Amino acid sequence: MTAVYDVVVVGAGPAGLSAALNLVRAKRTVLLVDANRPRNAATLRSHGFITRDGISPLELRRLGREEVAGYPEATVTQAVVDRLWRDGDAWRVHGSWRGTDVDAAARAVVLATGLREAFPALPSLRAFYGTDVHSCVECDAYDKAGQPLAFICETDDVVDRALLVGAWTDDLVVYTNGVAPVTGEGRTRLERAGIRVDDRPLADLEGDRDGMTGVRLADGHVEPRSGAFVRPVWHADLDWVDADLDRDEQGLVRVDRLGRTGAPGLYAVGDITPPGPEQLIVAAGHGASTAAAVHRDLVGGLEDLRDAVQ
Repeated sequence: MTAVYDVVVVGAGPAGLSAALNLVRAKRTVLLVDANRPRNAATLRSHGFITRDGISPLELRRLGREEVAGYPEATVTQAVVDRLWRDGDAWRVHGSWRGTDVDAAARAVVLATGLREAFPALPSLRAFYGTDVHSCVECDAYDKAGQPLAFICETDDVVDRALLVGAWTDDLVVYTNGVAPVTGEGRTRLERAGIRVDDRPLADLEGDRDGMTGVRLADGHVEPRSGAFVRPVWHADLDWVDADLDRDEQGLVRVDRLGRTGAPGLYAVGDITPPGPEQLIVAAGHGASTAAAVHRDLVGGLEDLRDAVQ
């Protein structure tokens, strides 16, 4: 039997949790569906979230789910959503978890699924990710300030991102792995900032149980480094959405300033929207703004949907 809600929120990161919390407080019935596969699961501490600085991102998610689930208007369930489609006046959502199906209808759906990240192919990178290797400069550079750092980047935004990392240290080496293009002008900008560029191919990261100790190049040279930032390539996996989404060159979903896509009743928020990954507190703020837009857009008309589905 199809369950009917005012809103289905897909994804329970900060953006999805914030959207769901504000919607239930608007007396909207909400189904919050989450696969419990957060991109930042390897991160030990999250920073910059007021009153929660230093909290584990998994703990932040747990607290957020408990807050949402505490409202009678909320239904929180774990499932992998595998199809979203338009069915008359309703959006239909199907998912499953360990043989149990989720089948729901709603006038509005908020996509807050986050991104999948792909890293340069270094065997030990994942072993240090979240402790000595990070991707979010605003989140983690403070704790690496003043240390000898590496910035590993294979994309064409290498110069601007390297300059950002370099604001926290005066000992930074940029590794392009022979892939990221750096123009003569870009090299000059980095040189003026005291940032070295090494275009040689990389082999791996060096380190032990106590942490990262260096970067090993393919020619055998090991450059001592106590930490690193890496530039992932992000992917928005939305093949299960049967809707004409407007997506940019990176695959991110273009929305208006309140999270509306071009499809009526379909919203997107968080990392799957431009400019991509942001701090948790920023994502949460966007979730709250989108929730307010959803509530305003849905004023009136929901009873017709319930009658039609039932």
